[in-house]
Amino acid sequence: MSVSKPLPHDAARLHVTGTARYVDDIPTPRDTLHLAFGLSPIAKGNITAMDLEAVRTLPGVVAVLTAEDLPFTNDVSPSIHDEPLLADGTVHYVGQPVFLVVARSHLIARKGATLGKVTYDEQTPILSMDEALAVDSRFEDGPRIYEKGDAEAAIAAAPRVIEGLFEIGGQEHFYLEGQAAMALPNEGGDMLVHSSTQHPTEIQHKVAEAIGMPMHAVRVETRRMGGGFGGKESQGNALAVSCAVAARLTGRACKMRYDRDDDMVVTGKRHEFRIGYRVGFDDTGRIQGVSFLHHTRCGWAQDLSLPVADRAMLHSDNAYLLPNCRIESHRLKTNTQSATAYRGFGGPQGMIGVERVLDHIAHDLGLDPVEVRMRNYYAAPEDMAEGVDNTTPYGMQVEDFELHGMTQALLESSDYAARKAAIDVWNAQNAVIKKGIAFAPVKFGISFTLTHLNQAGALVHVYQDGSVHLNHGGTEMGQGLFQKVAQVAASRFGIGLDAIKITATDTAKVPNTSATAASSGSDLNGMAVQAACDTIRDRMAAFLAERHQADVTSVRFGGGHVEVGEARYTIAEAAALAYQGRISLSATGFYKTPKIEWDRIKGQGRPFFYFAYGASITEVAIDTLTGENRILRADILHDAGESLNPALDVGQVEGGYVQGAGWLTTEELVWDDKGRLRTHAPSTYKIPACSDRPDVFNVALWAGSNREETIYRSKAVGEPPFMLGISAYLALNNAVGACGDAYPALNAPATAEEVWRGVRRVHAGGDNGV
Repeated sequence: MSVSKPLPHDAARLHVTGTARYVDDIPTPRDTLHLAFGLSPIAKGNITAMDLEAVRTLPGVVAVLTAEDLPFTNDVSPSIHDEPLLADGTVHYVGQPVFLVVARSHLIARKGATLGKVTYDEQTPILSMDEALAVDSRFEDGPRIYEKGDAEAAIAAAPRVIEGLFEIGGQEHFYLEGQAAMALPNEGGDMLVHSSTQHPTEIQHKVAEAIGMPMHAVRVETRRMGGGFGGKESQGNALAVSCAVAARLTGRACKMRYDRDDDMVVTGKRHEFRIGYRVGFDDTGRIQGVSFLHHTRCGWAQDLSLPVADRAMLHSDNAYLLPNCRIESHRLKTNTQSATAYRGFGGPQGMIGVERVLDHIAHDLGLDPVEVRMRNYYAAPEDMAEGVDNTTPYGMQVEDFELHGMTQALLESSDYAARKAAIDVWNAQNAVIKKGIAFAPVKFGISFTLTHLNQAGALVHVYQDGSVHLNHGGTEMGQGLFQKVAQVAASRFGIGLDAIKITATDTAKVPNTSATAASSGSDLNGMAVQAACDTIRDRMAAFLAERHQADVTSVRFGGGHVEVGEARYTIAEAAALAYQGRISLSATGFYKTPKIEWDRIKGQGRPFFYFAYGASITEVAIDTLTGENRILRADILHDAGESLNPALDVGQVEGGYVQGAGWLTTEELVWDDKGRLRTHAPSTYKIPACSDRPDVFNVALWAGSNREETIYRSKAVGEPPFMLGISAYLALNNAVGACGDAYPALNAPATAEEVWRGVRRVHAGGDNGV
């Protein structure tokens, strides 16, 4: 069986040889045109005049389009149609597309975009959360509130109470392949679109709207992306729509890609959060009641902000049973890039909020933070007595809690106790270089919180020679989804992977797909492919059983052969016989996630099919004079269920941890007082480099199995490992805390500057961020 084997990525050889084909590598037809946006230089204002004559007369420019030139819908929003492709008279952030240049080359298009003369009646932008609150600039009429029990009464009655305020920065996706699209006009007004997107069906939908055609006239193909991380879930709409509109206008293929600076200036980021908390607890650290106040900076358009902020609320418990909890969330509208999906989709922000609370409690009591965390854990399945409350703040029973065993195993394998004691000795003897160590658990819910998105389709063909053609609705962005799904197909037919061909994701083959997001790619598409393969396999089995006058249960697939009693065929022979017997060797498969039921307005239900778990321990060192810091060691134990491919899953865990640590330590987004993003290139925005990974990096998969009936009892492993990086932030907090008695209250990202400020705060007595 091919599943559960640590096989290499299906395109690994192509990646390392540079022959993997991305959108920008697709051979273009003769006379292909290239596109670029003219961007707004101000954050808020009205357009009073637009002189584009210099753009139109630039040699090589074929057309210049404004909002008035668009033939149909001027919208690229994934939600409430509030995001015009081209500014419709007003501008809302620095970098908003105002006009579109269509030219004979990429360079000419970019040059033309700089020549437009647009005048504005500039207005004062709303840039910060405080400014948005002052004028009640928000999405939704008021705050969203989820509650369990009576948090305020429980806090008032608790023996001890603390409070704090925590600022959490956003994050740039920094996918290696930038946003790109190409549209080729076909006969009858049809359009073929190549797009670097996680959501081909949404591209199809938005393009169809923009060119006035039904969805069946638009075909979207995505072979692979060079990274996505959520940044290609909705942000690719503008490029694809622009290319299609221009292709319709000119009758020529049109292509668009952002340069890196434009990519960072135009596209949305991870949502910035401010989390206030007030918590009551007893002398052992058990939480009696907690109240969270979330402020989310959403940017100028709604995009996916509401479900992102919802998921932050849904992960505000993380691994902890909170008997009385109140979560209040405000979604604030500002004149900055429209924040969008990012790996974890709000979960990391909600999760780090409660981790900050547990860390603060442990500091207040002078207890080991791991001990305090374990005292607040949900009950393990084997310890759940009848009627015992083990529910989340949104009313879902936690039935599969794995972290008791995982925590103990990681503490032992990492030698946590001895290392912590050694760090205490080090810190007592060294005034300048301080060390820190911290543990962080992860409980991450798996499913789209918009219930109807939890579905997938697949198309499978078996040819006469036994080879298999496979297509499904998921997209490949380097995570190894295609390889995992191919392993599923190979296992169902009992054949080798060399007989399986997965082709580019294509809306003409599998329609109405969901985005490859929410860690659902393998869960949904794996099950859909299994259903299609089993349909064909069962047809072949019934045909061969009848041919041999045997019971169908006696037909066995395996080792590249099909056996019926004493007869033995190669898969090619069996397929050829079935074809000659007029047996259909093509099938679709469909899957919808069971058990989920969610009311986001009430904040009650079961939004997740199951939870994925993880645990990490990070050790760091800081220079108290400069704030410079380094991750020395990371130990991780992650729950992937019955892993479909342990090699790919370990890679996802390693990458997720580093990206999560980058969010919380080095990746700082800075806007000036005019709303201009100043960190819009690698020179000013610092993602982790190879040298930033831990020198000692121990990663293992938990030997468990999914209690729910997923594909081969595996668990999703796309987003959950990202939150393992929280332990890096907590370790820095621990190291800074060694400089005095006050709680460090580091904000995130805990850059060298923030660590330096934290050291100064601790020396001065601390303020908990309030």
